[in-house]
Amino acid sequence: MEWFSAFHDWFGTALGIGPETQKKLLLSILLVAALGVVRWAVLKALSQRTDDIRLRYRFRKSSAYISFVVGFLVVGRIWFAGFRELGTYLGLLSAGLAIALKDLVANVAGWMYLLWRKPFEVGDRIEIGPHAGDVIDIRLFRFTLLEIGNWVDTDQSTGRVIHIPNSQALNQVIANYSKGFEYIWNEVPITVTFESNWEKAKKILQEIADRHAAGVSQAASESLRRAAQKSLIHYQTLTPRVWTRVADSGVVLTIRYLCEPRQRRSTAELMWEEILRAFKSCPNIDFAYPTMRRFINSDEGKLALGGPVRTDLPGAAEPQARPKESGS
Repeated sequence: MEWFSAFHDWFGTALGIGPETQKKLLLSILLVAALGVVRWAVLKALSQRTDDIRLRYRFRKSSAYISFVVGFLVVGRIWFAGFRELGTYLGLLSAGLAIALKDLVANVAGWMYLLWRKPFEVGDRIEIGPHAGDVIDIRLFRFTLLEIGNWVDTDQSTGRVIHIPNSQALNQVIANYSKGFEYIWNEVPITVTFESNWEKAKKILQEIADRHAAGVSQAASESLRRAAQKSLIHYQTLTPRVWTRVADSGVVLTIRYLCEPRQRRSTAELMWEEILRAFKSCPNIDFAYPTMRRFINSDEGKLALGGPVRTDLPGAAEPQARPKESGS
């Protein structure tokens, strides 16, 4: 190993460091390189065994965190003689960080909460505070959403990427579209005029909803069974239904049905297209919309208020002449 000794001497002379420091530095470099090679080999083997993008992502992130922690501990033992008192060292380090880096510590605490409790994972669609989107990355200090909604109708993507500090996961309300029960309830309101045959319209809407939600209801039943094992989620019925109520401009028939979170807009579009075609062929069903009526008392008001007498209505009395005023 003459070449190694020669390199060792040259390395110490070039950097101006002693033999002990040289030994620690070279050992640290070798350990870090070994961890990198091992991680690369494991990821390479995993990529050849599976095509699951989510599994690859999780393993890549987990292996990076594990490699960092192992490297930090091993290299620390090399450089610091008192590092074996790990509890004391970490206690002092944590106290200093808590004072000087409060926000960063809060983000790390949020990251640990995300890994431990898993309120959401990469690939889930969530809403946190004023933001909603698909989770595309979770890191030590922040997680990333591909935004939905905002100026875009319904739950379509805006194309923007939002970076949110992990601390927000501890102090903001989180709504998860994907975790637990994997479906959401969507509603499509349709308003018909009071003169329309609303009972026939309701029957047509129920048939349309049944056709579009037939497969979803069966899959949702299985998803509900799995979710009920972890949380108290209970629905008496999962089949679509049309609800009836009265509004100012007509009768409101609301289709309520289950759909996948990312299919909300497309399912509503398919239903609306069928509804438009079905109502077009029914002359006794008309859509209602806000209208305005102009009332002129002199044309259609009461006689006592100066309006004409209506004789075209059933049972209307014949008009009587007004008494003439007598002069003195």
